[in-house]
Amino acid sequence: MTDAATKAGWKEWIGLAVLVLPCLLVSMDLSVLFFALPFLSADLAPSGTQLLWIMDIYGFLLAGMLITMGSLGDRIGRRRLLLAGAATFGLASILAAYSTSAGMLIASRALLGVAGATLAPSTLALIRNLFHDSAQRRSAIGIWTAGFAGGAMLGPIVGGLLLEHFWWGSVFLLNVPIMVLLLVAGRALLPEFRDSGSSRFDLLGALLSLAFVLPVIYGIKKLAEDGLGPMAVLALVGGLVVGVVFVRRQKGLADPVLDVRLFRDRTFSASIATNALTMFALAGLSLYSSQYLQLVLGMRPLTAALWSLPSFLGMPIGVAFATVATRRIRPAYVIGAGLLVAALGFAMLTQLEVDSSLAVILAGGAAMAAGVGAVATLVTDLVVAAAPPERAGAASALSETGAEFGGALGIAVLGSVGVAAYRANVGAAVPASLPAEALNAARETLGGAAEVARGLPERVGEALLRAAREAFVDGLQLTTAIGSAIMVAAAVVATIMLRHLRPESDQDVPSEPVTTARHE
Repeated sequence: MTDAATKAGWKEWIGLAVLVLPCLLVSMDLSVLFFALPFLSADLAPSGTQLLWIMDIYGFLLAGMLITMGSLGDRIGRRRLLLAGAATFGLASILAAYSTSAGMLIASRALLGVAGATLAPSTLALIRNLFHDSAQRRSAIGIWTAGFAGGAMLGPIVGGLLLEHFWWGSVFLLNVPIMVLLLVAGRALLPEFRDSGSSRFDLLGALLSLAFVLPVIYGIKKLAEDGLGPMAVLALVGGLVVGVVFVRRQKGLADPVLDVRLFRDRTFSASIATNALTMFALAGLSLYSSQYLQLVLGMRPLTAALWSLPSFLGMPIGVAFATVATRRIRPAYVIGAGLLVAALGFAMLTQLEVDSSLAVILAGGAAMAAGVGAVATLVTDLVVAAAPPERAGAASALSETGAEFGGALGIAVLGSVGVAAYRANVGAAVPASLPAEALNAARETLGGAAEVARGLPERVGEALLRAAREAFVDGLQLTTAIGSAIMVAAAVVATIMLRHLRPESDQDVPSEPVTTARHE
């Protein structure tokens, strides 16, 4: 069993609390602007294109820079990169809060994305340095995972509450005191770690990784928004071509930005794939769950966000189950069980109707959160543990990048499926006498149909809205059925691919191996 000397003490657990704070903020910044858009639009008067970039540029650069920043942290020091990123994140937040033009806000959000990319892989890699005992590390990663999920859920709520009392820039200023705390506490509580045997940083490889990830993410997003258009195809094909060049180049380097040899490890590659599939299904559903609460059940945005919180309580249950169960049960079976619980949650949501009780969506959401909490904790731990300590930053970045790709694909593919189902079922209910613009709006989205219905005579408007809601729910049912099937398939694949791993009680867990990496 693990030597007592490898057990983490109070300093390490306080260090974990410090590491979770930036995770909360990074994920919150993906969604915190949802409620602020009308206010900043009135103040800065952005064009439609500028408004899209204000929302998207943060996520694009966050995803695009993860691989580079993970590798850079391994070389120059994970704590050093984390603290530099925290300082940049705080300064960019101030610039965003006091932006005087749409262009300035776009630039500030871009800088926030670059800084955010330093935080996620650094925090996860530092957990590897803080927690050498496998059970403690798994618990720490579970808390880290909950921090990311919690931030995504809290973003709209915090944004809504701040906007009740302050101006739109306040949603950015929230970041500043947290980053100041990270700068102060991080230096005292977090260890430094860097690979002293690494060679000079591969700048060309970093640029190629950015030229690979950014167009692919952009192309997937355009595919979800506009269908199979020339811009989407050009971005996807161009990004994938650069990706092939990038991977071939990395194979020939002794110290690459992306060590493709990591994928030869079955545990590593299967864990990355499982995480991506899980995010694929979840992201596809996220498009519909908030719309269902607001446009079908008629809730206000903040009310809908608050009602999503009870489902989140399932996540710590899943995390606790995974942490305890793997002491006696093979990780493959625990991951498989978690995916089946998530599949059950999706299956419960296939029963939603226009007039369903809130209990259905809360119960389904809680089951999904519990299952995903168990899976995310274990696959993230397996990714970190499978990589050599000196490559933990790069491995963490790959895990996050895989999740970003899975989420983007889920929105594109499952979003398109839901839209196709809506269009097929709503068409006959839309009055053909409507003007062309209103006709197209009603046939495209439930939100468009709701807006058109407000301008129609009461009986006609109510009939259209009822039909549109039913068509939307048909799309939601189809999407959740596909999500459930994906979770079942992932459970089978993960169980087979990871079945060689033994329960923790069957392993003689050593301390971290001695490497050429340098601790400070």
